[in-house]
Amino acid sequence: MSDADNHPVSGADYLRQILRAPVYEVATVTPLQDMPRLSNRIGNQVQIKREDRQPVHSFKLRGAYNMVANLSDAQKNAGVIAASAGNHAQGMALSGTKLGINTTIVMPKTTPDIKVEAVRGFGGHVVLHGSNFDEAKAEAERLSQEHGYTFVPPFDHPLVIAGQGTIGMEMLQQNGHLDYIFVPVGGGGLAAGVAVLVKQLMPEIKVIAVEPEDSACLKAALDAGEPIALDQVSMFADGVAVKIIGQETFRLCQKYIDGHITVSSDEICAAVKDIFEDTRAIAEPSGALALAGLKKFAEQNELKDKQLGTVLSGANTNFHGLRYVSERCELGEKREGILAVTIPERQGAFFEFCNIIGGRAVTEFNYRYNDDQLANIFVGVRLVGGQEELEGIISDLRASGYPVVDLSDDEMAKLHIRYMIGGRPSKPLKERLYSFEFPEYPGALLKFLSTLGTHWNISLFNYRNQGADYGRVLCGFELEDSDLNEFSAHLRELGYQCKDETDNPSYKFFLS
Repeated sequence: MSDADNHPVSGADYLRQILRAPVYEVATVTPLQDMPRLSNRIGNQVQIKREDRQPVHSFKLRGAYNMVANLSDAQKNAGVIAASAGNHAQGMALSGTKLGINTTIVMPKTTPDIKVEAVRGFGGHVVLHGSNFDEAKAEAERLSQEHGYTFVPPFDHPLVIAGQGTIGMEMLQQNGHLDYIFVPVGGGGLAAGVAVLVKQLMPEIKVIAVEPEDSACLKAALDAGEPIALDQVSMFADGVAVKIIGQETFRLCQKYIDGHITVSSDEICAAVKDIFEDTRAIAEPSGALALAGLKKFAEQNELKDKQLGTVLSGANTNFHGLRYVSERCELGEKREGILAVTIPERQGAFFEFCNIIGGRAVTEFNYRYNDDQLANIFVGVRLVGGQEELEGIISDLRASGYPVVDLSDDEMAKLHIRYMIGGRPSKPLKERLYSFEFPEYPGALLKFLSTLGTHWNISLFNYRNQGADYGRVLCGFELEDSDLNEFSAHLRELGYQCKDETDNPSYKFFLS
């Protein structure tokens, strides 16, 4: 196909490429499965495209195979290369094996062993390089130049986009009466491919793009009118953790997508649970992203009796990461609220508090004696009526004279504070609090402590391995105002994503 940067590919050309894509030499036609429990709950017919049933358990196989299969004989003989820590890597490895092509995959050194071994199992030659995707990609491009390999990008190429577009073709064949199709967006290959196909054949179907709130590179590009790089992205839904959308994928999304919505990590966790309850499939977070957007869009736009299709884009999840999903899914469904409540420090006060809560189940209660007069408690409450019920509980508590802070949307409270209730310093401290994210690799915590811990006293520390590819730390430092400039310089040297949490209300309630 033509180079999209110089000769934009038309919608009709994309349609022809999608219809002629040889993906079924290696990929399968996946079912569009009914979700009866969710359909009944939200009053719309919901169907989910089971791309987790591909041989590599994700849709990425389609685009990778379509591009590799369309290379010239000379390119095939020279070999292909890609950079990926996830699903694109496995799709490339299987594609190369199927076609008898030497395939090299450059993966960051931080990639979990299970993913590295999966790529090797599909026949790919793995090169471990760098501590993140950008460093791995730079090495892949260098090796491509050095050895004459063809570099196969994960999303921003017309052949890759056309391969992903076969998903849209199958969905229309399986249910030509869909009103909406919801697609996840990372680099935009899947969304672009599905949208361009649907708009050529059934333009009345609305295609809605879904992104995580903290990795919304398409939204940033739409707002700016061109692709722009995000300063940082969350790694929770690592399959869509892309800082900048592709040039060609953005051109197609801007032209063909009908709407856009972002969702929180908790809403993604709730969608993982919905998928499991209806299909018994365990989606990776990015695989459940589009369903989370479907639910939110249907609620916001009061959709009823519509036929809604979505894509389960992948199921290559780290099993231990399910701990986090399990903890957060009820919050994402608004079935649980988390509150900080101040109650009198006297006998019977907790009983009186529970009477105000009524017959609702208390899901969590954290408290430690600290003061003769007042006690701050961290409490979770099971909800049936969602946000409206939670607001009613807060109103009842305040009417009874209990100060309340709603922590249900406070990330630090949910991630760290709930495990640390009761720890207060025995003396006044000049303390500042920071949260950090860093890649989970041997020596990461040592780097953290050697860069910061040897210069300033650490007064608070909380770390919990969530089974993900990255770690989260909450850390307090004794800092004078005169230290802040030097401390900020060390933060920049450290290079980890961080946030000043000193003014966080849950910290002030329970730890300061």
